[in-house]
Amino acid sequence: MRLIYLFVFIEFLFISGCGVQPTLPVSQRTQSTTSDTDDDARGRARIHTDLAANYLEIRNLGVALEEAGIAQRSDPSYGPAYNIAGLIYIELKDDRMAEESFRQALRINVRDSDANNNYGTFLCQRKREAEGIKFFLLAIGDPLYQYPDRSFVNAGVCARRRGDLADAENYFRSALKFQNNQIQALYQLADIAYAQARYAEARSFLVRLLPVAAGSPEILWLMLRTERHLGDGNSLDSLAHQLRNNFPNSKEAELLATKRFD
Repeated sequence: MRLIYLFVFIEFLFISGCGVQPTLPVSQRTQSTTSDTDDDARGRARIHTDLAANYLEIRNLGVALEEAGIAQRSDPSYGPAYNIAGLIYIELKDDRMAEESFRQALRINVRDSDANNNYGTFLCQRKREAEGIKFFLLAIGDPLYQYPDRSFVNAGVCARRRGDLADAENYFRSALKFQNNQIQALYQLADIAYAQARYAEARSFLVRLLPVAAGSPEILWLMLRTERHLGDGNSLDSLAHQLRNNFPNSKEAELLATKRFD
């Protein structure tokens, strides 16, 4: 089971544990030459890793950690068991064990794209941005990696956190090359364009974002402020109406009520 950890700059877009999907580790993509006993051990490790991921998703952290431990004992060379353990330890706020788990996953398979992405996220969230971006790029460099857009978004957020807007924008645009309606990338690019007074460009990203993103006060608020600068009164009234009626208790509705646009 594959667990991808994705984080972004704005709270409403935060996703941890997106896309739990079955996969084969790199070591099993070619014909196996292991014994039946080895295959049984690997099978047990995979099953308990999948169980750990399932329990993590429902936040039964104690059982998740127990299942990850069983997976590791069943087959100490099964890297995904350490990757999932790293995510569990993050939730348990045990940074030392989280980092050691990710490092062990990468000692087993330095090209493990999921572990590279998740470890990069861990590092960036702890203000170790330069290190984190390196691991995102390692994940992206794997031609078999299924989610390069997510790691490009993570790299962009990491670069933005350290104030490197040029690199951040490049990473977000790269994400769109892999998935042209990538929600987080579109929002980030619109937000950067707005912050730099490139309002028409911000609008172009938001127009692409609105059909694919669920309604949220953050998106409506950014769109409303963009239209205010562009002087579109009709759009402004419509967006203000949606914000007041759909999200009356949001901080964005409060900012609108007090006319604190910037």
